Amino acid sequence: MELPAPLRQAVDRVLEKVPLATLRQAAKTLSDRYRAELRDGRLHMAQDMAVKAYLATRLPATYAAVRASLDALNETRPEFTPKTLLDVGAGPGTVLWATAEVWPDLEAAVLFEASTVVRKVGEMLAADAITARTVWQAGDVTTDLADLHPADLVTCAYVLDEIVPASLPKMVDRLWQLTTDTLLIVEPGTPAGWQRILAVRAQLITAGAHLLAPCPHEAPCPLAQPDWCHFSRRVARSRLHRLAKDADVPWEDEKFIYVAASRRPAASHAARVIAPPKSGSGKVSLKLCRPDGGADEQLFSKRDGELFKAARRADWGDTLG
Repeated sequence: MELPAPLRQAVDRVLEKVPLATLRQAAKTLSDRYRAELRDGRLHMAQDMAVKAYLATRLPATYAAVRASLDALNETRPEFTPKTLLDVGAGPGTVLWATAEVWPDLEAAVLFEASTVVRKVGEMLAADAITARTVWQAGDVTTDLADLHPADLVTCAYVLDEIVPASLPKMVDRLWQLTTDTLLIVEPGTPAGWQRILAVRAQLITAGAHLLAPCPHEAPCPLAQPDWCHFSRRVARSRLHRLAKDADVPWEDEKFIYVAASRRPAASHAARVIAPPKSGSGKVSLKLCRPDGGADEQLFSKRDGELFKAARRADWGDTLG
């Protein structure tokens, strides 16, 4: 998966005069903070170079994870066409770009972000490229959500891992209050990220939400540690991306986990592939999370006819049936 061409070009313009050594050091610092999930009260992107490091190294991966999550949501409820978006912890507008790609008729978006530096960069990236009426609003996601207005689609991507756990239930409750139709929360695809999504999932079910994706049911998650639910998208690295990370491979795999919940149920649910398929000669094995609340591996062979063809086409994160 690649960034939309206008976004990629805008990022290139922002980064064209940045010294490579400086960018590499900023990218390493940012990566270390993400991996450590530091909750020290400091913003990940409070400084100009941290924002530029994000654009070079994290924006493509975050975009890919959000876009994949929105695609899954769109597949489950194809009749849903949001006109308004509220993105909490918006960064430089990553979710806005992905949402505009999936739903070009989006009319208005409010992007809520604490960092002044990243808001300015986000405004510059979206200028003359995003048609939705866009308002950037400053504030802390844990304390300043009271005055926001509801939206059809509310999103919160790669934010919960920066929040003190004790603040999460109140924050999630407010996000759900602001949701007129659908709420999407995306987190890193780590065991810790999965645990946060499980907690959000349980809270939303208790609040009366209907799960849309990735779960095909609202029963307890059938997976148990050391296993965990997550998905992956392969992301194309630009030349600058490779240089900033001092990497040779022209791609990377971004692992993520998400939950999409709505005030309206999906018309139906299909089993979801929750691990990389295992293929052999004339057969394929898929690990499936099923609408009945169970999860298991199923072997498909040529004797299964059309179902085998569908299974052979299915990828990690896809639905089957």
